Amino acid sequence: MTNQPPRVQLLLTGNEIMSGDTVDSNSAMIAQRLATLAMSVYRKVTVGDDVALLKGELAYMTEHADLVIVNGGLGPTVDDLTAEILADVAGVPIAEHPTAVAHLEQWCAGRNLALNTANLKQAMLPAGCEIVDNPIGSAVGFALEINGCRVICTPGVPSELAAMMDIILDQLAAAQDTPVEHDILRLQTFGLGESSAQQIIADNIPDWPAEVELGFRAGAPQMEIKLTVSRSTDLPARQRCREQLESLFGEHIIGEGDTLLAERVLELLADRGQTLTTAESCTGGLIASMLTRIPGSSAGFHAGFVTYANDIKASVLGVDEATLATKGAVSEAVVRDMAKGALARSGANYAIAVSGIAGPDGGSEEKPVGTVWLAWGREDNIRTRCLCWPVERTLFQTMVAAAGLDMIRRMLLGIDSEPRYFRQRSTKAQA
Repeated sequence: MTNQPPRVQLLLTGNEIMSGDTVDSNSAMIAQRLATLAMSVYRKVTVGDDVALLKGELAYMTEHADLVIVNGGLGPTVDDLTAEILADVAGVPIAEHPTAVAHLEQWCAGRNLALNTANLKQAMLPAGCEIVDNPIGSAVGFALEINGCRVICTPGVPSELAAMMDIILDQLAAAQDTPVEHDILRLQTFGLGESSAQQIIADNIPDWPAEVELGFRAGAPQMEIKLTVSRSTDLPARQRCREQLESLFGEHIIGEGDTLLAERVLELLADRGQTLTTAESCTGGLIASMLTRIPGSSAGFHAGFVTYANDIKASVLGVDEATLATKGAVSEAVVRDMAKGALARSGANYAIAVSGIAGPDGGSEEKPVGTVWLAWGREDNIRTRCLCWPVERTLFQTMVAAAGLDMIRRMLLGIDSEPRYFRQRSTKAQA
């Protein structure tokens, strides 16, 4: 493989993808990882467990691509057809591969399992293929040449694919004549939308350099801004672009790479030797879940309270029953009491409290669906805000949880200015 960008195609297999029972995230992972070597996927096809269709598609791809990555169909069951199809298209027999057998023996021994006939099916591979190690699962990957095209077969389990892509990328990089200079800087943000960010950049940086490719990847709750260069000599230009973006969006930038909002909050707490507690109603423990997904979170997060019903808000967190009766659960007074109660019972330094109307029912003219009161801060400095996200229930919970974490992040960093989403989402209840 030379430094000319190869023609890359992906072949995704499986009835579960075609039916929608499994959502395809693997092709996005593969494309993103290949981009680090300046390789892009120009064609992707998904085919169910149909032998004739798979053979025909694979034969076509190997005639029109330099690299084909096949994902799925390497397991122990009867619908795992990839090895047999590859062997047929390549015109070679299926044979038991000793390296694959050794891998299966080690995998089973580590789990105190017997190596049965079904598992051994995963060692029946096209004769002469190269093994691609699977550090996690039982099914090895494999590669072979067909019609001058390199075909690499990978399992469909996302965690296994992710581990194997490290190995595959090393092999692809080694086949290139010189190191690829293609480099992507990814900035994670919260509280920005694609269109508004693009417009602000266009208005303030009209002379954006052509050698720095600007891209966006929207998600919930974060948005990624990508700055890509193809030559090392363009890195200074990218650094200037980064500095300009920081001047425009600095308070909204969480970090680089794959940094998550909860991860950044935990880092800031650790730097200061501080701890955080949560008191959640409408988010049902999502904030605590986002924090505890991060390894080592116990250093900064000690306790979370999910107080959904009013009587639990009163009995567990000490929210005043009269306040609940007169103001309602979705009110400034209640979230302030929730935050104070969580701080007192956990001994933490900071708290986040949320109470809102996630919908689709339960709203009123005064408090429509999507209304939420946030409280955050220390015992001597608890701040509050009423916002409205009139979106689907799960997205509402995601955005509210992220907003709570973001306000703690801002407080820890000493950012006093209001985020853009406060101006967009504040309600008349705030007044």
